[in-house]
Amino acid sequence: MKHIFLASSAILALLSSQLQAECTTIQDGSLLTSAGDIVTSGYDDWGYNYQGHMFNGGYCDAYRDAAWCQPYADTDLMMKWNEAWLSNVDCDNDSQLDRHRGYSSYKDSGAWLTNHMSGKVEVNGKMRKWTYFTKIVAVNSDDTLDSGVWYRPDGSEVGPVIWGEFAVIQEVSNDPSAGEHGVLYQSPVGPGLGAGHIQ
Repeated sequence: MKHIFLASSAILALLSSQLQAECTTIQDGSLLTSAGDIVTSGYDDWGYNYQGHMFNGGYCDAYRDAAWCQPYADTDLMMKWNEAWLSNVDCDNDSQLDRHRGYSSYKDSGAWLTNHMSGKVEVNGKMRKWTYFTKIVAVNSDDTLDSGVWYRPDGSEVGPVIWGEFAVIQEVSNDPSAGEHGVLYQSPVGPGLGAGHIQ
């Protein structure tokens, strides 16, 4: 049995390496961001680490200092995502990192993203720290949207809709100015990052 497992593992590793060989990597130096910049290893000037599936910087840096986000310029943001959300390779030869590879949309892909925001707010003349954390998952193709909330076929609630094909499955806020201390929302199907993808 052990030999069968080792042989199967070796075959899977070989297939994975063959697939990877057919894909363009960040190290090739030819992949582009959605803004048209070359994707580089490590953190770029905006705070994205595409190889590591993470972002660490200012909220507005995540949107390349767009005018609309200036009211939030003092907010710090950390994001993490999985391969299905945004890959670190290009296998469909469009010169950009793949999104929901193998699926026509994010639905059923198992994609997830976490956001952790923080900043300072004035309370009774003193500056206090606030934090906000959320988990977002892609929904399944058999989930239904009703009054802004995604539901499983059995009627169980996944979470509020965001960006069309996604659901918020957890929100945690600690904001002394708003009197918020802890979980604001937790999906009844669970806050785990696999909540959006049922095999």
